[in-house]
Amino acid sequence: MKVLLALLILTLIALQYRLWFGEGSVQEVWRLNQESKQARAELIRLRGRNQALEAEVADLKSGLDAIEERARSELGMIDSEEEFYQFVREKRVDQSVRTLELPEAEQVDGRKLIDRSGAVNEAVSGAVPATTAQ
Repeated sequence: MKVLLALLILTLIALQYRLWFGEGSVQEVWRLNQESKQARAELIRLRGRNQALEAEVADLKSGLDAIEERARSELGMIDSEEEFYQFVREKRVDQSVRTLELPEAEQVDGRKLIDRSGAVNEAVSGAVPATTAQ
């Protein structure tokens, strides 16, 4: 009886091992389901892209409207009866920004701090800051 019970327990352990870790296990089935979902999503995306490309090819073959639209958007072409206006925004340099001038300071050990910013020191040069007219 004990031999039969031990044999049944060993069979149960072997079947459980195969169920969880062997070929065709629960983990492998789950992984394959995930790969299948990803492949379906990619297939749907590619089918939509193919449909858009097929529609564009059909438009290019059938009429001049698609060709004219592409020439306008990609090449900047205009029709002979049209007038082209281009508005360019000027970049303004804000000259009202000034640097903060600090009085010369000495460190405790006697060394002087040097300003390497390149800004003109108004206190030294006596210059008046420029104002911007807007």
